[in-house]
Amino acid sequence: MMNGGGRWLAGCGVLVLVLLSACQASPAALTPTLTAAATLIPPVTGTVSPAPATLTPMPTRTVLPAHIAIPSAQAVGPDSFPEGVNPLTGLPVSDPALLSLAPGLVSISNSPSTTRPQSGLSYADFVYEMYIGEGVTRFLSIFYGEYPPEDVGPLRSGRLPHETLRELYRGYLVFGSASSLVMPHLEERNIVFGVEGAEDPNTAFISPEELKTIAADTVTRRGKPALTGLRFDPQPPDGGKPAERIWVPYHYTDQVFWEYDKERGTYLRLQGDQAGERVLPFEDKLTGMPLTKENVVVLFAQHRFFTPTFFDIDLVYISRLPALIFRDGNMYEAYWTTANEAYERTTGRLRPIRFIDGEGNPFPLKNGRTWVMIVPQFTAYNETVESFVYGELQAGNEPGSATWAIHFQAPVAGGWPSPTPPP
Repeated sequence: MMNGGGRWLAGCGVLVLVLLSACQASPAALTPTLTAAATLIPPVTGTVSPAPATLTPMPTRTVLPAHIAIPSAQAVGPDSFPEGVNPLTGLPVSDPALLSLAPGLVSISNSPSTTRPQSGLSYADFVYEMYIGEGVTRFLSIFYGEYPPEDVGPLRSGRLPHETLRELYRGYLVFGSASSLVMPHLEERNIVFGVEGAEDPNTAFISPEELKTIAADTVTRRGKPALTGLRFDPQPPDGGKPAERIWVPYHYTDQVFWEYDKERGTYLRLQGDQAGERVLPFEDKLTGMPLTKENVVVLFAQHRFFTPTFFDIDLVYISRLPALIFRDGNMYEAYWTTANEAYERTTGRLRPIRFIDGEGNPFPLKNGRTWVMIVPQFTAYNETVESFVYGELQAGNEPGSATWAIHFQAPVAGGWPSPTPPP
């Protein structure tokens, strides 16, 4: 199927012979020799890693106007939701019929910086950000119940964890190619190639109409997914610690910041440029506004190392692992789970990642959209100084600052062997 601009869509595993080299990692580079799972990450010692000599200037903070209307919210979930309420946001949707479609999981690029601003991330119910090697991350964005008004992208290659998340949401994948080692593991795949012969690799997009068409076809073939398990409550729970700022340095050239906007009740995303010199608001091209989310989650998970650009992440049948949940200007130490509970045992199906407290009770997200940043299981975190300077943030230790540093370290070989997944 072909749409405007020369973009090609190959649905449900039908491959096109011409692959964009920018969308596909070299098979030779992904051929593993000795592979192993990620090693444990030691606590932060205060040692400052090398960083650019140029200090990152602090941007001016502004109060943002609303760009996506948030309707009135009520406590809902986790086991059932009122008719017309999205179980991934806890909010009513404008067209309840869209809730009968399958969720779309769309791989959106975050590197190089020419991919920014991306289109459509503000409208995603959930966005999973994961490390893909070489100091950069990629987004798997979930669209369900509401769709952006225009094309989504730019699309980039599929990764092994994308298939696991697709199984949890019982949806379909949309991406731009994949390596020869990854492709055999990706099901319900819909491959969108960019404009053939274009010098710019960021030309692969998909329209909301195409997403709806694939979503309807997926339900016809696979059945309607079960997306229960999340609890939403507009009232923040007790026990949080002030959290006005979050810093996650995937690399000093890929630093992510979130700032809490009290008037909007959302977290505003900022990101460092790839020169390591400036921090800029992270905009959505469709809205022309900086991106915000009601919830930001740091999810700690076991990464399995195959090569420096080839990982998998353990996400299925996890009884309990830590998660930091940021909402309403507070940080909560909670847990995430995909445990095999009564629903899974009686139906044989999976459900999405859920969040629980220390007693195993559902932990409430704020009604709205959620951004999840996946980091290695033993990543250290602490309150640091309020700054936009890499070295100061990394070495800082200032309890009560409401500035939380998540000391990401790239997964490395070590621990126990992780054989390459067979085709």
